[in-house]
Amino acid sequence: MQQFTAERSADTADEIWITEHPPVFTLGLNGKHEHMLRTSAIPLVETDRGGQVTYHGPGQLVVYLLADLRRLSMGPRQAVTLLESAMIAALRQFGVAAVARSDAPGVYVDGKKIGALGLRIKRGCSYHGLSLNNDMDLSPFRNINPCGHAGLEVTQLADFGVKIRTHELAVPVVHHIIKAIES
Repeated sequence: MQQFTAERSADTADEIWITEHPPVFTLGLNGKHEHMLRTSAIPLVETDRGGQVTYHGPGQLVVYLLADLRRLSMGPRQAVTLLESAMIAALRQFGVAAVARSDAPGVYVDGKKIGALGLRIKRGCSYHGLSLNNDMDLSPFRNINPCGHAGLEVTQLADFGVKIRTHELAVPVVHHIIKAIES
């Protein structure tokens, strides 16, 4: 992502990358190590995205938005809102009512975090993106203050009786991202 962003020109097409990660904790640029409550066998990787600490693992959808925000006439806050809105719209398709919060970026269902995001913007271009908990082992979240919020509970789509493979969950999320960019 860093290399792609560093080497892109004004004519480089935007890209969306879809993945799942092996178990890993990531700590954003301004992240505080004190939000790691205990050590574990899961590695901690310091990254150059915004935000505090989070966990990524199998069963969690990760979508990276590599976009020229200047060309899209979009600022950082608009990019965050776009990603939150895409997760909310996708969850709505499965009958799950989710919301964004102005005090804590991400997506929440009944006060529990189901989707996180962290972006980095260089030269007007974004990279990093969102993670949406689908059907995963949530226990590693007990080792951290998710996104720097003590006591924040997390949830996942499977907790609401929705059974979908993670790569299938990517379809509505990416659809809503593209739809928002094109409108």
